[in-house]
Amino acid sequence: MGVVDSVLAGDRLSLARLLTQIENGTPDGRAAMDALYPYTGLAHLIGVTGAPGTGKSSLVNHLARLFRCPPEGDVPRRVGVLAVDPSSPFTGGAILGDRVRMRDLAGDQGVFIRSMASRGSLGGLAAATASMVLALDAAGYEVILIETVGAGQAEVDIARLAHTTVVVEAPGLGDDIQAIKAGILEIADILVVNKADRPGVENTERALRGMLQLGHSTPRAYLHHGEVEMLAPTAGVGADSPGWQTPILRTVATEGAGIDGLYQEITRHRRYLDESGEWGRRERARLQSELDTLLQASLVSRWRQTVSQEAYQEVVDGLLKRNISPWKAVSILLNSKGSADI
Repeated sequence: MGVVDSVLAGDRLSLARLLTQIENGTPDGRAAMDALYPYTGLAHLIGVTGAPGTGKSSLVNHLARLFRCPPEGDVPRRVGVLAVDPSSPFTGGAILGDRVRMRDLAGDQGVFIRSMASRGSLGGLAAATASMVLALDAAGYEVILIETVGAGQAEVDIARLAHTTVVVEAPGLGDDIQAIKAGILEIADILVVNKADRPGVENTERALRGMLQLGHSTPRAYLHHGEVEMLAPTAGVGADSPGWQTPILRTVATEGAGIDGLYQEITRHRRYLDESGEWGRRERARLQSELDTLLQASLVSRWRQTVSQEAYQEVVDGLLKRNISPWKAVSILLNSKGSADI
């Protein structure tokens, strides 16, 4: 049985090997994803993002358990967890410590946890995350929880990948204005104030609620290749709008408090996506973003094959000597001009 058939049959070892191939960018991994792609598109992708120290891993751990053992009336679902950890800027390695925090899920065959290193990728996600999500989707995992690195305001990349984005804040991590700065609140479908047993939770929630009201009926947007792209039409708390009303929830993940409410809001948001047609719009935006990213990487790789290393280094030398500007360097390289222009 080939790797594709094994993954479709639910073989965990084959899936783990495929994810490694995808992360390493091997030709076999790409070929397998070509064959698996028709079996994707069914999973609910839930992004969990926020600043370091807000308790994202603990929240993901409890959420996965709830999706596996849901309240009466809900159907248990298979859960995939992708936890992206920061890489060392010196060695390129990663601690991959989220598996330690999620040890409660060990032994459940309906849960698949994969830690991966960001490898220096900005925006909180590794470059291979989207492909690994597709592999979990094809393997039959109905809910995929994606926990980002925790890079703060740069974590808007998750908005391009997830259907539902949960932004986690916590009191006592600094000035409340940090939670309001551009980028992080605009992507939130659900806002969670975790560690709500700490002093200052009222101030944090008040700041978040005030910012949502100030952003009354603002569209969900993000920058992609320097251009603003719109996603869901969202609305602030109390906004008179048919769009999604972003809720603010309090949780204490270490004690499991408030997790039931978060689970219910995620479920409600999934219904909203289906009933409003937003699911299809977000899926289209997600696939377009992924296609653009792959095109960019492929075109750069193909272009590098047309330029000799000597010519490239000659242009770099021209930059170092300040003989040419970066914009002129790009023009020279794209037009394959010689050293006479440097």
